[in-house]
Amino acid sequence: MPFCGNFSLKLSSRTLIQHTIFMSTREKINQVYEEMSKVVVGQRDLTNRLLIGLFTGGHILLEGVPGLAKTLTINTLAKVLELDFHRIQFTPDLLPADLVGTMIYNPKTNDFEVKKGPIFSNLILADEINRAPAKVQSALLEAMQEKQVTIGDTTFQLDRPFLVLATQNPVEQEGTFPLPEAQVDRFMLKVHIDYLNKEDELEVMRRMSNMDFNYKPKAILNKKDLLTIKDEVNKITISETLEKYIIELIFATRKPADYGLKDEARYVQFGASPRAGISLNLAAKVLAYLDERDYVLPEDIKEIAPDVLNHRMMLNYEAEADGITTIQVIDTILRKVAIGR
Repeated sequence: MPFCGNFSLKLSSRTLIQHTIFMSTREKINQVYEEMSKVVVGQRDLTNRLLIGLFTGGHILLEGVPGLAKTLTINTLAKVLELDFHRIQFTPDLLPADLVGTMIYNPKTNDFEVKKGPIFSNLILADEINRAPAKVQSALLEAMQEKQVTIGDTTFQLDRPFLVLATQNPVEQEGTFPLPEAQVDRFMLKVHIDYLNKEDELEVMRRMSNMDFNYKPKAILNKKDLLTIKDEVNKITISETLEKYIIELIFATRKPADYGLKDEARYVQFGASPRAGISLNLAAKVLAYLDERDYVLPEDIKEIAPDVLNHRMMLNYEAEADGITTIQVIDTILRKVAIGR
């Protein structure tokens, strides 16, 4: 889609420079997708969601069965963006100190020294976060929210950008500690990853069966570029009509009956929080940016809404008994709630 909106034919010299920088950065983002595809097969949507989190400072909760290249995707993205990466396997015996760090006594200096934990990275993969007890989950979520960690009497700021990709296994629930709804709400997106199609899975099999395959992805962007992109995303415009549309969607999740959704009203126990509106606004701007536009379209909001809302709504037991899912309710809301209502 051609770039349009505020960038008219009569560009001032300053605007022309901004437009040139924008197009240069957009070309690099295309190169990021291309470089990722050389290592990871068929996970463009996951890469897209990771970029949304990086460009907005949001975190992502990922749900999918094992073997779908979640670790490979985020590890490869870290290399392409020249960012530090740590994978943390959450287990029942994990302690908060294993995550954030602790004070260690040094007999040579007769004093305590700070040993930082793996949380001090740009990209964190919290693998199977629901296998760790609540105190460990809280330590991670506090770092996510405050972007800082306190060890002893010293508070350390985490490096920017800082993105947590937490995974949950939807199959095995034995010995897990489910995240409370209030903590889940702190994730910007909840993304469900499904199996690859036949063609992509065939390519994965061929590629991974070649024991000589050892492609090292090239660095395309760096931290400075990410800060520039974040500023550019912040300049994306969204009309007042679409801002109000976002609010209507959020309120429709809370009181479906007010929007003529009587069937859905029977199933909804809690609707989306105010964080949902903020996340939906920011994510829609990134989608517009990735589509080379400086303005948000209704399609941007509708595309990202399921990922923003699906973990922020709670359905009751009646919905479970009738086989109704959160995604089905959100789909109905998106079809029924009109823009400019």
